[in-house]
Amino acid sequence: MAASLRGASSLPPSASTASVRSSLSRFPSSVKCSRLTPPCIPQLLFQRVKGRTSPPVLNISYSGIASPVCASSVPEQLRSAKEDIKDLLRTTFSHPILVRLGWHDAGTYNKNIEEWPKRGGANGSLRFEIELKHAANAGLVNALKLLEPIKDKYSELTYADLFQLASATAVEEAGGPKIPMKYGRVDVSGPEECPEEGRLPDAGPPSPADHLRDVFYRMGLSDKEIVALSGAHTLGRARLERSGWGKPETKYTKDGPGAPGGQSWTVKWLKFDNSYFKDIKERRDEDLLVLPTDAILFEDPSFKVYAEKYAENQEAFFRDYAEAHAKLSNLGAKFDPPEGLLIDDGPAKAAPEKFEAAKYSYQKRELSDTMKQKIRAEYEAVGGSPDKPLQSNYFLDIMIVIGVLAILTSLLGNGN
Repeated sequence: MAASLRGASSLPPSASTASVRSSLSRFPSSVKCSRLTPPCIPQLLFQRVKGRTSPPVLNISYSGIASPVCASSVPEQLRSAKEDIKDLLRTTFSHPILVRLGWHDAGTYNKNIEEWPKRGGANGSLRFEIELKHAANAGLVNALKLLEPIKDKYSELTYADLFQLASATAVEEAGGPKIPMKYGRVDVSGPEECPEEGRLPDAGPPSPADHLRDVFYRMGLSDKEIVALSGAHTLGRARLERSGWGKPETKYTKDGPGAPGGQSWTVKWLKFDNSYFKDIKERRDEDLLVLPTDAILFEDPSFKVYAEKYAENQEAFFRDYAEAHAKLSNLGAKFDPPEGLLIDDGPAKAAPEKFEAAKYSYQKRELSDTMKQKIRAEYEAVGGSPDKPLQSNYFLDIMIVIGVLAILTSLLGNGN
């Protein structure tokens, strides 16, 4: 988002019409899914930058009628797709643009709208041409093209999950923190469900602090999360022809990797660390990009507290970034199952079920509120929590202890 990797990419900014037509032949005429609409129809997309139409880029987009729609993803395919994304990253150096893709699909969320998908968010709508044409999304069609073979391979994987999986994996593979992700996002079905343009941040607004807060507060994010997420600019470059910002090339970008050119925020722009905050603070290198929305992080009193902290403490930045990225990736999403799916650390499983004491009532009799609180306290005292079920039947043990204590109390009372 912009503070948002706007225009960042490792791919060529344009390609010839002939090469685009050639690329179309490599795409299948349809994409299978267990729950889908009619076959996909590839279309050329022309990229608009500041009112002009640029040459066609190497890309594929889809009309609303032709887009495949899966109700939710299959865990096994999510895990396999993650490995394929890792392979893709090793060969294309596409970490920045994949991070940006996930951000921009989720970043349209409006907390003031309850109805899905009108509220926007991580719902796969960014695959449609109408949304890809939004100025803030310039160049993201290249990210879609990179991921399309993976989507074709794993038909029971939603676009919404694929975009967020690719974004989190790119951060992790670039040396960043492990993102606590969950999956099961449902896709929108057509372009009529895309959000209107204007929900994503601009790189150079008249009042950067107010603008960032207007956009991110609308998503339900805090000042700390604004600054933490801005730190993802440690990855990537801005390209003048896409965003209107940055130099054509610098000593750090003239030789790639990937397509040469653009201006990066950091020296090692494919490594995820806290150098973004250090470089913005020092501003000693004219070859490094500083947007108005970057500079404000060390000028606004509230933002500055976190920016200074992250410049000094990478561990703190990683911790807060991982939490903010995971939160962003869930914004506006509709999950199936509702609690989502976890795919890391062993077999796929549903997210932990919240503890409800009433489920442990005896037969048809409902426990009193006092008893529920007592059981809850005992449960947590022995290491349990709402998100961490215990391995043993501690509830039976607790009830036995309570029963024994009641009997002893009664006997002692009668003895007096």
